[in-house]
Amino acid sequence: MPAPRRKPLLLWEPFPYLALFVVLLATSFVRPGAEPWLFWPLIVLLAAALVYLVISIGREKRGANPDQWGNLLGVDDLTLVEAPSADREVRTVVPIDGAAHRQSGIEIARTQGGPEQTAVLVPRASRWMARRYRVGVQLVGGQRPRHAGYLGQAAEDRYVDRLDALRGEGKYVRVPARIVGDGRPFKVELDLSGLDETV
Repeated sequence: MPAPRRKPLLLWEPFPYLALFVVLLATSFVRPGAEPWLFWPLIVLLAAALVYLVISIGREKRGANPDQWGNLLGVDDLTLVEAPSADREVRTVVPIDGAAHRQSGIEIARTQGGPEQTAVLVPRASRWMARRYRVGVQLVGGQRPRHAGYLGQAAEDRYVDRLDALRGEGKYVRVPARIVGDGRPFKVELDLSGLDETV
């Protein structure tokens, strides 16, 4: 089964706020002295929207690993599938998207773990308020994983269905990674040469 490309609307972070706003707007047009068949259903919808908002806020604060945006709290409780470099004369190196926005995390990972690291690929990762799912890249070379960006579009199109199937089994793939550069801006390259044989 193909991996979903977008979050369901009910799981999209702004949706509870939008639903509450629409119900409040509709409620503002109905006066308390209006017909009961019009007034009370709107009050029930308003209460339901408030409950949905509280539940969604509680869901955001729970400590799932990975969380709803694809960030890892640690790797000790995950089942990792190793995808080491394949023996080739030429390595398959893939740069990641979004590393420019995550320079602090990449720098901390490089300081704690050096330039040669491993990275865990996390399908169904996303940015806050974005509905599009991506394959997140979490550097695992320091004390805790650091979000470095997302798999490039070409590599994501090639591997997302297989990575998502492993995610369904509770497994995540770890690949070799290299942080390029001695100072900012850092770049992160993933060695995906062993991924075809692993997944």
